[in-house]
Amino acid sequence: MPSTNLIFANQDAHRAWLASQAALPAGFRAGTARFEFTPVEAPKPARMTLTLIVLDKPTPDFAAMFTRNAFPGAPVIIGRKRLAEPALGAIIVNNKISNVCAPGGVETAERVCAETARHLGISPEQVLPSSTGVIGWALPADAMMAALPDAVAALSGDSILPAAEGIVTTDLYPKIRRASVGAGSIVGIAKGAGMIEPNMATMLVYILTDLAVPRDTLRAMLARAVDSSFNTISIDSDTSTSDTVALVSSGKVPCEPGQYAAFEAALAQVCRDLAEDVVRNGEGVRHVMRVIVKGASDLETARALGKAIVNAPLFKCAVAGNDPNVGRLVQAVGKHVGAHMPSLDVSRMSARMGGIEIFANGAFRLDPEKETALVAHLREAELYRSAPTADGVFAPPIHYPPHERSVEIEIDLASGGCECAVLGGDLTHEYVSENADYRS
Repeated sequence: MPSTNLIFANQDAHRAWLASQAALPAGFRAGTARFEFTPVEAPKPARMTLTLIVLDKPTPDFAAMFTRNAFPGAPVIIGRKRLAEPALGAIIVNNKISNVCAPGGVETAERVCAETARHLGISPEQVLPSSTGVIGWALPADAMMAALPDAVAALSGDSILPAAEGIVTTDLYPKIRRASVGAGSIVGIAKGAGMIEPNMATMLVYILTDLAVPRDTLRAMLARAVDSSFNTISIDSDTSTSDTVALVSSGKVPCEPGQYAAFEAALAQVCRDLAEDVVRNGEGVRHVMRVIVKGASDLETARALGKAIVNAPLFKCAVAGNDPNVGRLVQAVGKHVGAHMPSLDVSRMSARMGGIEIFANGAFRLDPEKETALVAHLREAELYRSAPTADGVFAPPIHYPPHERSVEIEIDLASGGCECAVLGGDLTHEYVSENADYRS
């Protein structure tokens, strides 16, 4: 569950809240630079943002996790090698182009790292690259390196909000979450809207802290936090080639071993909140679905069934239309159980939506009053109403999250003591329009 239940009246209110969360932990600076370029593969004007996150002093205490997609982007290939380096001094991020399987992609990314390092007075191996955007296109390396001085000049230790804005692509709004632990803080930003069913993290996430937690401890904590947050969300069942989550400590604030449990709890909450933000800001998402699968024999069984539900196309469409077509929900459960858990006694299973019992003992439990209440639950969770423009294009009318309500679904398998909460979104006209026109 989110740590808050935020409601925003308008975009200005949401931005003011983001600004209130955006103070950088001690020891970090962030800056951005925007420039125009022409992609070689599609010769028409485009815009790219470079985002720099820089430590006052390179740190040995950093962690990162990356996609398990078999075609990782060049920055992921480099990032895996950076984990063996003794220190990290900066992160350089570009949007618009993901640098995946592009000819010479690794060499180009290393060139950008080397030029970044030259401007910052650190070694190229202390720079972690990240890229997000169109797959298959090559980075405009010369234009990026020409823009680097502006990004360096923009570095400031005040706010992470420019970085949160700089890393987005199809996102409707930036995402920031923070937590305090003693005299220190943890601040995270995320980019993600589509191509999301992570198998380690989400598309791009950067978490910064000034609390001095050593490298090995950070890495173990990050793995656990990712597994219980980003690995339990799905927007469209697709795993990105560029997924990256990085956790970096400047070490400016002492953190005794007795504080590690509090630090890990705060880190986990920041990750869970960012993961929910990503789903709520998913491409075309008008409803967030929170599926709690309980009574499972093990965690992976519960997680897999939860993802099967939030990724079921017919059920996602029903939710998008505020139609409590619970037959599609039970069908999705039955499909997954039949394929992966054929020995499960489904006669013991029960299901609820919005706290209302809809299925038990092998039969539906529905009546007109329940149908009315279920429709009301779906409408209450809707983020915005959809309507096509004059030219028939569906476009979200908002650029902020008005609330944090969800369509609440509970499946009890009554076959064990494990449970997992999975977050997903509905399937709308906006999602299809966004992805039909992504490169055009």
